[in-house]
Formats: sequence, structure tokens, C-alpha cells
Amino acid sequence: MKKDQIFEFFRRLAETNPAPETELEYGNVYQLLVAVTLSAQATDVGVNKATRALFAKVKTPAEMLELGEEGLKEHIKTIGLFNSKAKNVMAMAEILVREHGGEVPNDRDALTLLPGVGRKTANVVLNCAFGAETFAVDTHIFRVGNRTGLAKGKTPLAVEKQLEKKVPQPFRVGAHHWLILHGRYVCKARSPECWRCEVVDLCTFKEKIPEKGGKPATHKSGARQAKEKKP
Repeated sequence: MKKDQIFEFFRRLAETNPAPETELEYGNVYQLLVAVTLSAQATDVGVNKATRALFAKVKTPAEMLELGEEGLKEHIKTIGLFNSKAKNVMAMAEILVREHGGEVPNDRDALTLLPGVGRKTANVVLNCAFGAETFAVDTHIFRVGNRTGLAKGKTPLAVEKQLEKKVPQPFRVGAHHWLILHGRYVCKARSPECWRCEVVDLCTFKEKIPEKGGKPATHKSGARQAKEKKP
């Protein structure tokens, strides 16, 4: 895409959803870090179901240590890989208490030194909690970046670097959320709903899916995907 097309791409997504945010539920930065860590290979819906009761009890790393690993497992046992995730969350809490005064660091390098925290998780926390211009490339963003031609790359890091170069102001803070939501609800993996896409005429995807009845996909038929979020 050219610069003017990229600007228009995000302008339309921003018009649809002016204040995008993560669908993970949390009350503070620490709870966000835990939720994002638990969300690896799991859905936000599944994580939210497990953490509602957990976060009613645990709001700090110290309280997580008081709960203990077995207590944590009872709360998150419906989430995939809960045993290994519980170990990481407990080890993370110990380090946060011991080395960071119980606070979540506002630094990617420090975050990625925590157990269970990779670059993607760190980028989500930095973006959602601290307003950093980071791009956490998950499967949705990787797909949307490559499929639309917005940011092509063979690896998540390559796509992230492309987004860092190409996403213009004033869309850089919200771009991560717009792309995830677009990939989750419209530009789906198996059946992209091109017929209701806001940016269909800007997209370079060659196999656009027409609307039922054979009508071609156009921007005029684009739906407001942010208003159709699943509960």
C-alpha cells in the first residue's frame, strides 16, 4: 500500500471504532500482565471467564503469592496449558515483588525477562497500560498485515517492523487494536468477510469474497465490525 492508502485504511477503522481497546478484562496493570500471559494459545473470552473470580481476589503480585500456585490453578484450570502458565505467573509475581517493588516495569527489556513474557506480551502491556506505540503481532495481525498488503513479512517480527515504519500518526497507539479486531471479526482466517469490509477497496487480497447473491465487495457495503463484537 502507498502512504495515502495506509492513512485512509486506518482512518476508516478509526471512524468505525474511535476508542479501540483490548477485549481482555482487567483492573490494573498487573492484572493486565497476568491476563495477557494467560491468553497465549487461548481466547480472550476463555481468559475473561477464568480471571473474573481470580481478579476479585488478586490485584497485586503479593496477593498472587499469598494465593499460591495451587490456588491459582483452581481459577485457571479451564485455560489451555494452565499448569505451565501457573508456574510462570507465580515466578513472575516473585520477581515483581523482589526486584520491582511489586510494580510492572514500563520497559520492554525488563518485561521480557519475566517468566512467560515474550515480545508480543510485552508490547500489549506497553500499549494498553502505558500508551506506547507498540505493535503486538498475533495471528490476527500477522494475517491482516500480509493479506491486505499493509505490512508483509514472513515472521511476526518482520510484520511488526513493517508496521513500525508504515503506520502514521494519529493512528499508532490504536493500530494494534484495530488490526486485531479487524482480523477477529471481519478478515477471518478461513472465510474473510470481504463483502462487509471497511477497507476492501484498499486491500491487495486477490481472492476477495463476494457478498451473497454474487455482488462484488465494495467499501459501501462495509459493516461496522466494532459494533458487532461478540460478548
